Amino acid sequence: MADLDELDATTLAVRDLIAASRELVGRMARVMDMNATDMSAIGELTQHGSMGTADLGRRLGISSASATVLVDRLERAGHVERVRDTADRRRVVLTVTEAARAASSAAWLPAVREIDEVCRTLGDAEKAFAHDLLTRLTAAVDRSGRPA
Repeated sequence: MADLDELDATTLAVRDLIAASRELVGRMARVMDMNATDMSAIGELTQHGSMGTADLGRRLGISSASATVLVDRLERAGHVERVRDTADRRRVVLTVTEAARAASSAAWLPAVREIDEVCRTLGDAEKAFAHDLLTRLTAAVDRSGRPA
């Protein structure tokens, strides 16, 4: 990897944002009395909706066996439920319980509000630029580490 001194200051600021985000996930996981992977699983299900255990495992980058153990743990804790897929009754999907959704919202809302306060200070051109930059950076991060 390139020496950090050679990286653009904006690249380093994005790195710092990613690190702060990881730390926030860890803090929120502790608030909700779960580990960071469990918190990430709740986040994936909240953001992307119901999905199967294998799909969740792929999104989290964990094996199918590990995903099953994770889901069992989340189900025992009352954070997720296994329900029949409405489109294919043979398939079981995971949904976040209302209790988990409420706890997650309460845990994340202060951080989201602070981010929103910062975003509301931007002018229209700055918002458009920031939105484009963040969308492109998200796509770059999403592509990294994946097979071509």
